[in-house]
Amino acid sequence: MRAALRDTGETIITAVVIFLVVQGTTQSFWIEGSSMEPTLLQNERLLVNRFVYTQSSFSLYGTEEYLFGGPKRGDIVVFHPPTGSETDFVKRIVGVPGDWIDLDGAWVFVNGEQTNWVDVKTARRKDDYPVQVPPGEYFVLGDNRRVSVDSRNWGFVDADSFVGRAWTVYWPITEFKLFS
Repeated sequence: MRAALRDTGETIITAVVIFLVVQGTTQSFWIEGSSMEPTLLQNERLLVNRFVYTQSSFSLYGTEEYLFGGPKRGDIVVFHPPTGSETDFVKRIVGVPGDWIDLDGAWVFVNGEQTNWVDVKTARRKDDYPVQVPPGEYFVLGDNRRVSVDSRNWGFVDADSFVGRAWTVYWPITEFKLFS
C-alpha cells in the first residue's frame, strides 16, 4: 500500500513539473487572417516556443546575447506589434540587425541578394528603400504580402516585442508541421 501511494505521488509530481515546464516555455497561438498564407492558414493553431529567445543577463561588446542563438533571418515569430494592438502578430523575420533591406516592387532583397521565402510580389508602401535594420530591431514581412500589414507599414520590430518563435502547427491535425 505504501509503495502504491509513493508511486502515485511521484507520478503526480512528475506530471505537475512537466505541465509547468510546458506552460512556461510554450504558448498556443490562433492564426487569424491570411497574411502568412501559404505557410500558415486561417484558424490553424500554432505552438510558440517562448523560451528560445531568452536573453542572457550579460552582453559582450554592447550587443544583446541570447542563450539559444536569438532571432534569425527566416524565423516565423509571434510578437507584440508596434501599433499598440492588443492582438499579437505572426510574421517572418526578413532582416536582422545590420542587414540592408530593399524592395523593388516585386522582390525582397537582403544585403543585395534576392530572397526566396515566398515568391509573391512585394509592393513598397513607402519610397525610402533601401533601409538598414538598426541594432536590436528586426524587419518582418507576412508571406502573403498582398494583404499583410508588416514592417513596410510601421517599420522595425524591437527584439523585446517578440513572444517567441513558431514551433509547430498542431491543429487541425491534418495540417501538422514542425518549423526548424
